[in-house]
Amino acid sequence: MRQPISLMLIVGGLSILGYCGFVRADTWIFQHREGQAISRRDESASTPGPSAPEPSGLIGRIAIARLGLSAVITEGAGKDVLRRAVGHVPGTAFPGQPGNVGLAGHRDTFLRPLRNVRLNDIIVLMTERGEFRYRVVSTKVVDPHSVEVLDPTIKEALTLVTCYPFSFIGAAPSRFIVRAERLKSTDK
Repeated sequence: MRQPISLMLIVGGLSILGYCGFVRADTWIFQHREGQAISRRDESASTPGPSAPEPSGLIGRIAIARLGLSAVITEGAGKDVLRRAVGHVPGTAFPGQPGNVGLAGHRDTFLRPLRNVRLNDIIVLMTERGEFRYRVVSTKVVDPHSVEVLDPTIKEALTLVTCYPFSFIGAAPSRFIVRAERLKSTDK
C-alpha cells in the first residue's frame, strides 16, 4: 500500500514542478521576444505622441531603475495577460494621453519589487511614441473592489495595481496602489 502512495506523490510532485517550469519558461520567452520587438520599434521610432497598442496588444515596457523592475506591458488585465506581462487596464488612458494610465500585475512576479517603492521614485514607460516619465506621489492599500483608483484624472497620472500583502499565500485580501504623476520634460 505504501508504494502506490509514494509513487503517486512523486508523480504529482514532478507534474507540479514541470508545470511551474513551463510557466516560467513561457513567461521568459514572451518577455524576451516582446522586449526585442520593443527594441526594434525604438530603433525605427516615429514622432512622439499618444498611440494605441499594436494589434498584438504590445504597448511597451515599464521600468523602475532603483527597484530593478523592467517588464513588457501588453493590453488587458486578464489571467493569461498577467501571467506573461504587466497589463494595461482596458478603458484607462495610454501613456502620453491625458488621464490615468492603469497598469496591473501580479505581486509575486513582475510587480513584486513594488514592495520597496518610495515616494519620488521615477517610473519610465517606454512606448513606440516615446518615453514617459512619472514620479511616485503616493502609495496606499485598498479593498479589491475600490476601482475608483483607476478613475480618469485631469493631470497625466499612472496607477499601478497589485495584490497585497506581498508575503500572502493565496488570493490576497487587498490591493497595493502606487500613484504617480507625469513629469514635464524639464523635470528630472
